[in-house]
Amino acid sequence: MPNEAIKTTCCIVGGGPAGMMLGYLLARAGVDVTVLEKHKDFFRDFRGDTVHPSTLQVIYELGLLDEFLKLPHQQLTRLGGVLGGYSFEAADFRRLPTRCKFVALMPQWDFLDFFAEKAGQFPNFKLRMEHEAVDLLEYEGRVVGVQATQPGWPIDIHADLVVGCDGRHSTTRNSAHFEVIESGVPIDVLWFRIGRSGNDPEQLLGNFNYGSALILIPRGDYFQAGLLIRKGSFEQIQGAGIPAFREHVGRIAPHLRDRLDQITDWEQIKLLSIQINRLKRWHRPGLLCIGDAAHAMSPAGGVGINLAIQDAVATANLLTNPLLHGEVTEADLWRVQLRREFPTRVTQAVQAFAHNQMAKLFENQGPARAPWQLKAVFQMPGVSRTIARAVGMGARPEHIGVAQPPCSGVSMKKVAIGVGLLAAGSILAMRWFTRARRTA
Repeated sequence: MPNEAIKTTCCIVGGGPAGMMLGYLLARAGVDVTVLEKHKDFFRDFRGDTVHPSTLQVIYELGLLDEFLKLPHQQLTRLGGVLGGYSFEAADFRRLPTRCKFVALMPQWDFLDFFAEKAGQFPNFKLRMEHEAVDLLEYEGRVVGVQATQPGWPIDIHADLVVGCDGRHSTTRNSAHFEVIESGVPIDVLWFRIGRSGNDPEQLLGNFNYGSALILIPRGDYFQAGLLIRKGSFEQIQGAGIPAFREHVGRIAPHLRDRLDQITDWEQIKLLSIQINRLKRWHRPGLLCIGDAAHAMSPAGGVGINLAIQDAVATANLLTNPLLHGEVTEADLWRVQLRREFPTRVTQAVQAFAHNQMAKLFENQGPARAPWQLKAVFQMPGVSRTIARAVGMGARPEHIGVAQPPCSGVSMKKVAIGVGLLAAGSILAMRWFTRARRTA
């Protein structure tokens, strides 16, 4: 029996943030779009749920912000940390030049359901749940579609363009045999939930002490907690047992001790193996990869979802007209990579540097003490606003319907200045942090 076959203009593989945003934008512009999502729903825990000001600005430009913000969410206007017993404010979003001067914490499934519903209002948009891409369809060296499975039988989706948005374990990029450039990462993260009390801080906190770091993201009545560990050490931690794990977390964040008995078994704790990599080439005839499929990001700063969405906006801006005219060339696809590779490489370089410095935490298991230099820098005017701009807006934020050239002299200068300040600040902060560890 032959496979079922359908035809579309653009087949998007993966219904994550990049896939749903791109599907919505293309359908809104009149392009026939089919999005394939291998799961039956969007409900997955411990996924990126920090919607940054750059993404909120995109939603505002689409005219959807008021409705979007009616969804349950929390708003973070500041990011802070605790080093030993010293509390500091790292970023203040309240003076950003954007419509929303905060980070919205929202479950990713709510974000995806919202854009799936909005995209579904266009007759040229199709979302096919429980459709898993297994291979690419090719003809004379060009990708012409996707071979997928669905409940009951296989299906072939023929398309003028296939866009891989299927994450860091991308089938599309593996099937295309794209070369992957890996950046070694010395740490992993253990994600778990812990209840909140009325006296807990409202803002996201990083707790640095006893040779480790604990990130606490407030989510209603609980924290989504991330414990940084040495890569490959999870089995050793498990071997020490749950009581030892609870004791370690309690030493880093003493205010959590009264509720750590909520952690009773390892099923509550999920290992995220951190990867930082990118494709050397994001495209070939008929195929483009964006988001995590093109560049897997660390969860540091919660920037992954937002970079993926910025990729989707740039892709829509640059490829809508070629798709409407049925003439998507490799030069068109190259423009997308040229536009988005710079912010990807800058962000990954900062993340890799931060992780390598964080790995030095594990060398000393004693209590940390903040040096005076670190205290001085966070009391300087403008530091928290500069960090907020780098985290909240990132390098080269995109805007709806602005098909900017891949490189712009003026914008590149502004980005270079901002990135230079961020890199310099990161280096100084990490050096001072290392001194704190040594003097503990």
